[in-house]
Amino acid sequence: MNLNFDSKKTEVMKGFLFIVLVVVIGFTSQQVTRAQTPSAPDEKRATQPKKRGGIFTMYAIDPLARTLCFSDGKEGMVFTNTTWVNRCSDLSFAGSNLVTGIETDRLAAIVDLGTADELKSRNDFEDAQGGGTGFASIHLQGDKVMVLKQDLGKQEFQPLQEASKLTELGASAAAPIKLGHIYLVRTTGKKDNSNQQFVKLMVIAFRPHEAVTLRWESL
Repeated sequence: MNLNFDSKKTEVMKGFLFIVLVVVIGFTSQQVTRAQTPSAPDEKRATQPKKRGGIFTMYAIDPLARTLCFSDGKEGMVFTNTTWVNRCSDLSFAGSNLVTGIETDRLAAIVDLGTADELKSRNDFEDAQGGGTGFASIHLQGDKVMVLKQDLGKQEFQPLQEASKLTELGASAAAPIKLGHIYLVRTTGKKDNSNQQFVKLMVIAFRPHEAVTLRWESL
């Protein structure tokens, strides 16, 4: 009798352990799946990093993507429920022009630096024909916009003279779009410079009154 009782007890314990093991494996698998499944980023989350640059196409007749936000590199307009509103429109595509400073609380300026070859010729640095060295070298040093001086190996820079035009701020500023041209944009608040932005752009594709594609980067 004792042997039968011990045998039944053993079988019950085995069954119980099997159920516990299945539950544990199922729970662990669920946790791993959750950890490996990326969640959609919350665009309103304060900790979301700002985007510094990239490639963006603006479309003349698209109600959202006709403008670009420099903070996150996305469309400047947005649909909210049944309304169409501005979210962050730092740059706009209007016919055959790039327009900045269109928001009511902003001032802006835009400067056309010409092609990569023209930039190289005016500033006397070394670069390949139609190269990107000059564009890459444009940066802020304190409150001055700098560009490469002579060759990249020496890592010497000089003030970009054309950047002086960025002080000519207005309620809005526009420049004709030209394929291959490089532009500088400055935007700032009307009351203070706490939200000031300096951005360089290069037009890499353009269909007038239809679409323009830009490589952009914050300085």
